Amino acid sequence: MAENLNPMPGSDTGSRSNRFMEDGVFLTWDDLWVTVAGGRPILQGLAGYAHPGELLAIMGPSGCGKSTLLDTLAGRQGPKTRQGGDILINGRKQVLAYGTSAYVTQDDALISTLTVREAVYYSAQLQLPDTMAKSEKNERAEMTIREMGLQDSMDTRIGGWGAKGLSGGQKRRVSICIEILTRPKLLFLDEPTSGLDSAASYYVMSRIASMNQKDNIGRTIIASIHQPSAEVFQLFANLYLLSAGKTVYFGPVSAANEFFALNGFPCPSLQNPSDHFLKTINKDFEKDIELGFANGIPTQEVIDILVKSYKSSDIYQMVQKEIAQICKQGGGALQKNKRRSGLFNQCHVLTRRSFINMSRDLGYYWLRLGIYISLSIVLGSVFVHIGMDNGSIQARGSLMMFVASFLTFMAIGEFPSFVEEMKVFERERLNGHYGVTPFVIGNTLSALPFLALVALIPGAITYFLPRLHPGYQHFLFFVIIIFACMMLVESLMMIVASVVPNFLMGIIVGAGIQGLMILVGGFFRLPSDLPKPVFKFPLYYIAFHKYAYQGLFKNEFVGLTFPNNVQAGNGSSPTITGEEILKQTWRIEMTYSKWVDLAILFAMVVLYRTLFLIIIKTTEKKKAVIGKFMSATWKDKAQVTKG
Repeated sequence: MAENLNPMPGSDTGSRSNRFMEDGVFLTWDDLWVTVAGGRPILQGLAGYAHPGELLAIMGPSGCGKSTLLDTLAGRQGPKTRQGGDILINGRKQVLAYGTSAYVTQDDALISTLTVREAVYYSAQLQLPDTMAKSEKNERAEMTIREMGLQDSMDTRIGGWGAKGLSGGQKRRVSICIEILTRPKLLFLDEPTSGLDSAASYYVMSRIASMNQKDNIGRTIIASIHQPSAEVFQLFANLYLLSAGKTVYFGPVSAANEFFALNGFPCPSLQNPSDHFLKTINKDFEKDIELGFANGIPTQEVIDILVKSYKSSDIYQMVQKEIAQICKQGGGALQKNKRRSGLFNQCHVLTRRSFINMSRDLGYYWLRLGIYISLSIVLGSVFVHIGMDNGSIQARGSLMMFVASFLTFMAIGEFPSFVEEMKVFERERLNGHYGVTPFVIGNTLSALPFLALVALIPGAITYFLPRLHPGYQHFLFFVIIIFACMMLVESLMMIVASVVPNFLMGIIVGAGIQGLMILVGGFFRLPSDLPKPVFKFPLYYIAFHKYAYQGLFKNEFVGLTFPNNVQAGNGSSPTITGEEILKQTWRIEMTYSKWVDLAILFAMVVLYRTLFLIIIKTTEKKKAVIGKFMSATWKDKAQVTKG
């Protein structure tokens, strides 16, 4: 077994330290453990470091803990995990504040309707401080685009489902562009070559590797990578090889072959070393021993040999010395980028970006507008020239109910597009680009013109074909009610999206909630006849359809007179007023005007959007509190065990 290996990782630390110690970030971790519920370990006693100006590759079979290690080093571990050990930045415990680090996720969560130029420019407006001129921000964005070799695709839309656009490699580079706008000193990449062919993988990684030379920043880059080609593998300075959460090897890429060879598992000639390493330690598909692979030794035994060999080797001892040296040598505290885009500017940029996305995404509003117009023509034709006879009372009520219920019900159609926008929001929020409040404000303001259009055109068709209550003030109130109901449905679906991010399940949940509200809204079952427990109190008063029905009914019937079917011989009047119909037939509450119903609807819009904001912020705080509690519990147990 291997006891001595040269060269040693970090042997040229002195020259690098002199160059980057002042500005660079040295990241070290020692005796790092991560467990999940039930005490099952994901990472077991890992130790290592990352130097400025170098690329560190985290490799291993699927499920070995690559992403967990990356997330833990980046401070993104989930609330249900427990962490033990030390993670130090420049030899001290520090929080990775905004502007000092960036994290590129495996999935490219990008707005598909934007061009490369727009996506990076808007991100620059959001991330960079207000003290920078707009021209400087645009210059930074264009320079970053050129650094990643995307200058020929600047005006190409990113694309997504149903729309052609950039290739997978180009999208990955756009994601990287967005995250390096602030010139972070620490960059994490989660499987940046996933889903790319060998040529695209090499192009993406070579651009990442050349960033330090281009901008003269001693950037510390850590990437989890699944199966790199030989060319990509040689771009990395150091390799961290994992299997089942244990360290198989940590050291220079150039010395990995020697380590495996000295332990009896040499890499065959003309074979990609990374493929050989992964085959050797992958126990998901046990090798056929008859083929003589690894000298006929079972994979688990091979892993145990390599893990023990690494632990007992000089290379491991020198890794410990290097960690101690970095901690002793120390470095400056990370300077937090306190200045970034202000709240007003963030709201302005997000509103503009969201407006462009909504205007270009056919599924967001345009398709719905076409369906609404078609349905309104059919609806108006069915109730055309509704008349003023006694039979029109029921017809008018049915029309109002359909408008307030089913016409606005289809507003859930924007849910898939909103879920895609939420994915972008989650990525940008986790990386500190902006908070929940600017997102809610921007999304609300950008949707107003489209909702007004969707309410106005179909509303006009539905209102004038049947010849409802004459007068433009009645028509405008009718349109505003539709507008408010659509905003309410969208606000409701925002809340659903924050709890149920899967768009198929979200549509089902949203449709179920609306169905319940329609049922108890006061049309299918009159308010006085609703069962009082639950359905009358509180559901009837919570359902926004109650106020939509009442507002529309008051707007339509108040001021009109209809023939009375009751014979005059009984002392009844030959006509019946709209107010009497509302009280006797529809059991409408007449103690307040239709404007109060409208005000309640808009108040509910504000309430729903505020509730969405609270849910997102509460979820963030809850995760942070749970994470701290779990880590503290782990440390207490570890101290008891050591004692």
